[in-house]
Amino acid sequence: MRTPTYPGVYVEEIPSGVHPIAGVSTSDTAFVDFFLEGPVGVATRVGGFDEFTRRFGALTPKSSAGYGVMQYFTNGGQVAWIVRVATDSAQPSSATLDTGGSGPGGPTLVVSAISPGEWGDSLQVGVDYRVDDRTTQFNLVVRRTATVGGRVRVVASEVHRNVRMAASGPRNVLAVVTAASSLITVTEADGGVGERPAETAGDVTSAAVLTSAAATGFIPLGQGIDGGAPGADQLRTGLAALERIEPAVVNLLCIPAAATLDEDAIGSTPNLAAVAGEVAEFCERYRCFHLVDIPQGVDTTERMVAWLDQNNVRDRNAAVAFPRLKIVDPDPDRDGALLDVASSGTLAGLIARTDTDRGVWKAPAGTATQLRSVVTPSGPRLNDDDSAVLNPLGVNVIRTLPVYGIVSWGARTLFGADVQTSEWKYVPVRRTALYLEESLRQGLRWVVFEPNDEGLWSQIRLNVGAFMQSLFRRGAFQGRTPREAYLVKCDSDTTTQADIDRGIVNVLVGFAPLKPAEFVFIQLQQLTRPPEQ
Repeated sequence: MRTPTYPGVYVEEIPSGVHPIAGVSTSDTAFVDFFLEGPVGVATRVGGFDEFTRRFGALTPKSSAGYGVMQYFTNGGQVAWIVRVATDSAQPSSATLDTGGSGPGGPTLVVSAISPGEWGDSLQVGVDYRVDDRTTQFNLVVRRTATVGGRVRVVASEVHRNVRMAASGPRNVLAVVTAASSLITVTEADGGVGERPAETAGDVTSAAVLTSAAATGFIPLGQGIDGGAPGADQLRTGLAALERIEPAVVNLLCIPAAATLDEDAIGSTPNLAAVAGEVAEFCERYRCFHLVDIPQGVDTTERMVAWLDQNNVRDRNAAVAFPRLKIVDPDPDRDGALLDVASSGTLAGLIARTDTDRGVWKAPAGTATQLRSVVTPSGPRLNDDDSAVLNPLGVNVIRTLPVYGIVSWGARTLFGADVQTSEWKYVPVRRTALYLEESLRQGLRWVVFEPNDEGLWSQIRLNVGAFMQSLFRRGAFQGRTPREAYLVKCDSDTTTQADIDRGIVNVLVGFAPLKPAEFVFIQLQQLTRPPEQ
């Protein structure tokens, strides 16, 4: 309180104790797989399919997840985290520049694509001396070409002006390129002479030369290698990259490549079980939900049952759908051929759409869940008999229904088998719990180091109660009244003196989840009119 020094009115603002809790995102989706280009082992946020192709390259049959990303945004996804993984055999394209007689002679600078892969073979590098200091400086130009509309065009370029080889002083080429380039990296050549590279042409920096694919004076980069299909070690690296995106969160996880880890020897540990446990641990730690994919060969109900029995993928934070999907191949050279793709990206987009329209507590299944840009489910058309086999096992089927089209027709987790009798049987129930956990974890950070007494407990009850009440009003819980729908308790019963002495405050939050109506029973009775008198 202020000390009064003169007669008058003093005004003070008193903290209200209100710390509104904001709900976290529910459908930001991560994709871990091989992609043609982009940073390796780094999680990158993208907000649309066009941005994805700019950063990670065109679609390729080598990457199941690429088609998944396309389907994700088509079906309603808004935010994706992309993690490109690569095997040790992947190499960046490169070219070595030499002095060409301007100094002692010999190699001086190695220019490499900024990430590994064959994409780097589309890069060209040039040098000229149209600079301020013609004795030590040079301009380094890099450009990228691609075939667009049947013609080779320059699609990207960079000009690094007035750079020099000297490590000391301004405009060192290594420092400038490292800070500014999104296409290349440069290093001094082994055994290099330390002199600037020779001119490749008298002028490579003018707009006319830089944008003309036919212009001479550029040296192509070459020998880029994509590497093999990702194995267990690479997928682990991808998961590790997702751990570094906080405070952002990932809600859904798609790893189509994991489905093929039991097909032939790829990577150091070639089986699905090698990563299934680590994926489950990741999802538990970061409150994420895994959309499991199945291999191409699993195309009948019997094979689906066998695959589920043979692979240890059951987890409360995961769900699997059957069958895979067929879409029109976006490659114009394929002339509209159908392409068999994993379902996780499409279903992630559907979940995102459902979350936006109805909320995370609504099951992403039913007649309103049409799958966009899907021509047909793979394999035989499923019927009620197939659902009767798979649904009790916790497998969500994708059905083709008259009038409604291709829809998701199941909402169970991989803990949803009838014999398991799990409280986390349903996808919306589990995802609602994950949403509450993460929202409260982030929304209560202000509590740390506050005095642990009734004053703090009452503030916690106030803020958590307000958050739960807002969800109740939106229809997130079962129950007609707040008392029936949720519980918030934080007092001397939940936090004992022993807890206080250990620096612990315990908050009990309960909720009555909405569960989907899987089975609708209609009782029909014929009313018999009494005989007229």
